[in-house]
Amino acid sequence: MRSAIKTRQITEFGDFQTPEKLARDICSLLFSLGIQPKTILEPTCGIGNFLSAALERFPSCRAAIGLDISSSHLEKAHTQFHNKSIDVKLIKGDFFETDWQSVLENTSAPLLIIGNPPWVTNSQLSVIEGTNAPQKTNFQNFKGYDALTGKSNFDISEWMLIHCLRLLDERNGTLAMICKTSVARKLLTFAWKNKLSLKNSSIYHLDALNYFGVSVQACLLICEFAPFELNLTGKIFDNLSDTTPLKAIGYYHGDIITSIEKYKHLKHLRGDFKGWRSGIKHDCSKVMELVKEDGKYRNGFGEIVDVEQDYLYQMLKGSDVANSFTADSKRRMLVTQKFIGEDTDTIKDIAPKTWGYLAKYADLLNKRRSSIYRKRPQFSIFGVGDYSFTKWKIAIAGLYKKLDFKVVGSDMNKPIVFDDTVCFIPCLSKEQAEHLANLLNSKTAKEFFEAFIFWDSKRPITIDVLRKLDLNALEEELKVMR
Repeated sequence: MRSAIKTRQITEFGDFQTPEKLARDICSLLFSLGIQPKTILEPTCGIGNFLSAALERFPSCRAAIGLDISSSHLEKAHTQFHNKSIDVKLIKGDFFETDWQSVLENTSAPLLIIGNPPWVTNSQLSVIEGTNAPQKTNFQNFKGYDALTGKSNFDISEWMLIHCLRLLDERNGTLAMICKTSVARKLLTFAWKNKLSLKNSSIYHLDALNYFGVSVQACLLICEFAPFELNLTGKIFDNLSDTTPLKAIGYYHGDIITSIEKYKHLKHLRGDFKGWRSGIKHDCSKVMELVKEDGKYRNGFGEIVDVEQDYLYQMLKGSDVANSFTADSKRRMLVTQKFIGEDTDTIKDIAPKTWGYLAKYADLLNKRRSSIYRKRPQFSIFGVGDYSFTKWKIAIAGLYKKLDFKVVGSDMNKPIVFDDTVCFIPCLSKEQAEHLANLLNSKTAKEFFEAFIFWDSKRPITIDVLRKLDLNALEEELKVMR
């Protein structure tokens, strides 16, 4: 029991205490960049390693403030600062309920906000019933499907650091935070999109496995602020000791660009192609996905299942699309609807065995956590429509780190469907699919996409990225190049 409680505390509070050496190395880097704060704030100070390192490195500092939700952490932190010559104020509090303007009132600029906030996401907190999170709001203003599904999931640090960016806007100060690399890019996008007064910004890659024992793409994000500044570019460094950046990223036409040079060369191909779709989302693979074995079907629980063929379709997962797949793939998916919101009661009459099977696992299906299933017919799925049932498609795996577009046909004249890790374009014929594959697999198309893709992302290839390429403009470009 005590072990379980400890695990939950680490998960809920993002309790990756910053190693002393890493804290010192980061403060040394900031000092070498000319950062000279008079006030230092660590909004999730833990046991105080970062504050201690900062006070050692920055003689310019006149006051330091640390806040943490954990009493035991603050007790340890107090032992580091009891004999400091400057004012160190340690506060027990919840980041999400703290009046930060009052905390910073009467402090001197420049301000340095430094630290290592939680790496947990709001959906992970929901799973463990954690409470250390902001009140749920659609703070990024996502619309429709995006507001209900993956895009609305965010790292707790993302919310915290956006708040810190706002605190620094139009001040003289610096944000220096350890976070996931994907979060750092989201923060820069937020700052650039909202025209915050960023003077300089940099991302320094960190070896999270070495420092924290977790296999995560992590970094140090540095954002320098000054009134009336607006710099829409940033630098990427391989590690804390590098002085020459790997590359420059920037913000153009509402997007963060991984390669400014590539984008400038191909920006005339920019469009808004709506034809891309995602595969079917059901959030219950052990029930909805079956494997064909000797003419029978086995579910994810290892049970042999007897269902009709009416709602059963050959399925390709992202791994199938990314690698070699055959027309007789053994995977099957139960597709309970032809369109979102379709009444599923008809399954009782058309396929009673299928209905009985679904009813057997009704408790599991009803407990799916995503809000997209609320107030929907029983056994609903999502990401389904006429486009799911075309006999030809051009597809790509979103989770894989390669641009490789595949032509996918049908199974015995029956459409093949995808899971929700696959992006695809429904096609009217084999000829159209092959034509699109030739366009999308061209060097020009891949160079265009790579201007938007960050390969260290969990899902590097997204619908948003794919839709940016105007296929008509690409076709004309390729004709000229021939």
